[in-house]
Amino acid sequence: MTGGLVPVTPSAGSIYDVNPTPVRIGCLGAAKITPAALLKPARAGTGAEIVAVAARDRTRAEAFAGRHSIPRVYGSYRELVEAPDIEAVYVPLPNGLHAEWTLAALAAGKHVLCEKPFAANATEAERVARAAGQSGLVVMEAFHWRYHPLATRLMEIIRGGELGEIERIEAALIFPLVKSSDIRWQLDLAGGSLMDAGCYPVHIVRTLAGSEPEVTTAVCKERSPGVDRWIRAELQFSDGRSGRITAGMWSSSILRDHVRVTGRRAAMTVLNPLAPQVFNLMTVRYAAGRPTNTSSKPSCRPYARRRPSSPVLTTAWPT
Repeated sequence: MTGGLVPVTPSAGSIYDVNPTPVRIGCLGAAKITPAALLKPARAGTGAEIVAVAARDRTRAEAFAGRHSIPRVYGSYRELVEAPDIEAVYVPLPNGLHAEWTLAALAAGKHVLCEKPFAANATEAERVARAAGQSGLVVMEAFHWRYHPLATRLMEIIRGGELGEIERIEAALIFPLVKSSDIRWQLDLAGGSLMDAGCYPVHIVRTLAGSEPEVTTAVCKERSPGVDRWIRAELQFSDGRSGRITAGMWSSSILRDHVRVTGRRAAMTVLNPLAPQVFNLMTVRYAAGRPTNTSSKPSCRPYARRRPSSPVLTTAWPT
């Protein structure tokens, strides 16, 4: 799995320009995730405009466009990708189709926002990364947690040395996916808990560590041959740090969403780091006898509560 953003050098007239006109985005498919992941955020600002939606079933696309006031409908993905006035394409399709349509959009000269995972396997990811690098276009994997103020604060605490030398990073995402016919259980569409839920803890561990780990051991429970319903992997970094990722869509644990970073001076635990706009809670627990210190950016306006007798800091960030 590759990183969330393929680095490119912005050119004149690119979407990085200051005070740009709204980027005209077309959406492939009428996925359930689209309203919360794309439509609502785009309409809350001025930098993007959703101008079209395409689906293999044109009737479904028309119904989706009607519900969400999207002006144009296409009866095929190819038509939308090749529309001359669309500047960027959002890809919320099943996992197994992400690379195919990201490559098609790049070939048509479009920027791409692709839902995670970026690709179905390493070979596909390498192809997309190579194509993106050669195109000069933006290709981004839709890990929105990285752009919330909470993520910035996590990085500040780790890099600032507040926890001491980092020894271990663990992350988990588990939720129940009860519907047996859900496409996320289909092997041919790159389904399974690692591909759907697991890419989040993988991403957060790699981001917070700032380097690439190796998998030392892994164990999973399958729902069907080749499709895991629960997985856990132990990780090792070249500098001696260790890590763990846990993911599941059907397990004895109903709901887990957290990250824990353990350093020599303190340990930081964050609840719901992956959807912090809904709710989040960060706790830094120091070794006995150590003072509690923290800092925050005023523009974020967090509130901190500290009991003088307890070396524990708890912070909730605004949504």
